[in-house]
Amino acid sequence: MTAVTVTPIDGWNPDQYERFRSERQQPFDDLLALCHPVSGGRAVDLGCGTGDLTRILHSDMDMAATVGIDSSEAMLARATSAHATVNGLSFELGDITTWLGQDLNLVFANASLQWVDDHLNLLARMRTALAPDGQLAFQVPSNYRHPSHIIAHQVANETPFIDALDGDVPEDRGRYVLSPELYADLLYELGAKDQVVRMEVYGHELDSTDEVVEWVMGTLLTPYRTRLSPELFEQFVERYRERLHEELGEREPYFYGFKRILCWARFS
Repeated sequence: MTAVTVTPIDGWNPDQYERFRSERQQPFDDLLALCHPVSGGRAVDLGCGTGDLTRILHSDMDMAATVGIDSSEAMLARATSAHATVNGLSFELGDITTWLGQDLNLVFANASLQWVDDHLNLLARMRTALAPDGQLAFQVPSNYRHPSHIIAHQVANETPFIDALDGDVPEDRGRYVLSPELYADLLYELGAKDQVVRMEVYGHELDSTDEVVEWVMGTLLTPYRTRLSPELFEQFVERYRERLHEELGEREPYFYGFKRILCWARFS
C-alpha cells in the first residue's frame, strides 16, 4: 500500500493510526451493534479517518448513501483511494466543529468528538441533522488520567519543547469529554426516546511498554507532530518514552486498560 506523506499542517499518519487497527476497531464494533439498520437511509461518519470502518458502517446499516467527513487530507486520500468504487459511499473534507447536516437517519462519530471543545452545542447540532426517528451514535475516549496522557503534557512543559511551543501546550482534550451520566442527561434533554450510555474499559495486551508510545503516536501526539519541527518532535517522543518507562516500567507484555464512553440514542 502506498504511504501518504504527512504534512506539518496535517499531522495525521494513516499507517501509524492503523498500526493497532484491530484494537481500535473493538469499540467501533460495539457502537455499531447498538445502531439499528436503516435500509435505503442516509448516514454521516464524522471523523472517518481512512474510511475502512465507514465502509463497514455503510454496509452493515444498509444505507443508500453514507458520507465520511474528516479534516485530514492524508486520511481522506487513503479513504478515497481504497473505497471510491463503493456504491453510495463518499468522502469529504470537513471540520466537525462547523459541520451541519439535515434529514440524516444516522449521525455516527467513532473516537472523534474529543477533538471538539463544546459538547453541549455539538450534540445539539448533531441532533438537528437527524430526520424523524433518526439515530445518534458516538464513542469518545475517557483515558485522559492514564500516565500515557498525563506524561505527554508534562514533557511538553519541559525545555526545549515549551519554548518551541511558545508556552502554548496543546490542550488536555480530557477536559472536554463529559461523564457518562451527563451525556445521558444531555441526550434526554435533546429528546431521545431511547438511549444507551455506558463506560467500558478495553484491555489491550501490548507487546511491551514501548508499544504505548506507538499507540499515542497515532492519536494523542498528532498536535505535537503538527507544531514541532521533525527533529524536535523526534526528541519529544524519545523524552516521552523515557518518562513513560520511568512511570510504567519496561514491561513485556504491557496491559493497556483504555476507558471509553459509548453513546447511542434514537429520537422522535
